[in-house]
Amino acid sequence: MKVLNQQVQLPILTEKNISLYIKREDMLHPFISGNKFRKLKYNLLQAQQLNAKSILTFGGAFSNHIAATAYAGKENGIKTIGVIRGEELAGKWQQNPTLSFAKENGMEFKFVSRETYREKNNPDFLTELRHQYKDSFILPEGGANDLAVKGCEEILTAEDSMFNIVCSAVGTGGTIAGIINSTNKNQRVLGFPALKGNFLKEDICKFAHNTNWELLKDYHFGGYAKVAQELIEFINYFRTETDIPLDPIYTGKMLFGILDLVHKDYFAPGTKIVAIHTGGLQGIEGMNSLLKKKKLPLINE
Repeated sequence: MKVLNQQVQLPILTEKNISLYIKREDMLHPFISGNKFRKLKYNLLQAQQLNAKSILTFGGAFSNHIAATAYAGKENGIKTIGVIRGEELAGKWQQNPTLSFAKENGMEFKFVSRETYREKNNPDFLTELRHQYKDSFILPEGGANDLAVKGCEEILTAEDSMFNIVCSAVGTGGTIAGIINSTNKNQRVLGFPALKGNFLKEDICKFAHNTNWELLKDYHFGGYAKVAQELIEFINYFRTETDIPLDPIYTGKMLFGILDLVHKDYFAPGTKIVAIHTGGLQGIEGMNSLLKKKKLPLINE
């Protein structure tokens, strides 16, 4: 499947003699875009081979993974179940664009408290879910497992060997692990975590075979789903200048980080960078509703 590498033309890049391209994985599919398409590919095949009655997975109120899994299930004729973080959403999911989309595409919800949600990897909790939802194929939060990593290993192609640096936003670590595995020894992979915490390195090491990577932890803007006016203004500026939309949870933070590093001469002149656009644009509508309540600028759609 051919994905466009779109060159970014900005004055700072010309000034510093840096080439920056965006791999437009967001254009893979209208509803299962970016890394979600890659992560679900082999998991769906496995669920079908096992004759699973449903796919059960986990996510929060604005989860790209929840939305993509719901649509993929509908498209492939398999029931989906979402274990959703936050009991308070049970009575107001209709007000949430992501959950409304998932429900429209046939997903059944199980709302749990934040305390219970933290047990999502606990074997006893998973056994309980298997008992409640018999013959379910269980996908971890964000879809991060070995089959997801296998799918993400297909993001880079032979022609991407021309790049010195490969950049990716980091959520659960599955996507960047796949990217790391498919790079060559002369390339470096830079990960931009969207959340705070030192656990990500350990999670990535479970799947990544190479050591040519590092995490740059200064661009999370306070943590997962946290944003600031500076980030929103950057996303709107980038859209105006390049016609490339960015989401505020992952790709917006990554591109902000890359261009900040360019400003700071982090990259040697002549460096060629490719940044992976992992999709996630469905979350903009929900984020704008939150920004409106906080009387902050909105993301241009």
